[in-house]
Amino acid sequence: MAARFKMKRKGVGQLLRSPAMQAAMLGRAEVIKGVAVALSPVSEGGPHPGHYKESWETDSTARGGRRRDRAVGYVRNSAYYARWVEYGTERVPAHHVLLRAAQLGGPNQ
Repeated sequence: MAARFKMKRKGVGQLLRSPAMQAAMLGRAEVIKGVAVALSPVSEGGPHPGHYKESWETDSTARGGRRRDRAVGYVRNSAYYARWVEYGTERVPAHHVLLRAAQLGGPNQ
């Protein structure tokens, strides 16, 4: 006898917002954060040596995504100049730390 499966959208939504899924997304964010810390540039002669590297943080929520219908994990840098390190300026080249961290730490582990 063949098995039967009937998908219910409500059940899939509950699965996507479950604490287990939220924990999995936070775990993935922690992996990406670890790679970002390793890739972070440190300006020894600058006014805040190591501040950018120490400013990485992670978080997760059960109501994320475009429609706020799934668990997501966030990786962010709280240094005020993090945007300039990531994307560069006319004087400083872009480092793309978060982009490279997501590419290296994001694939299934």
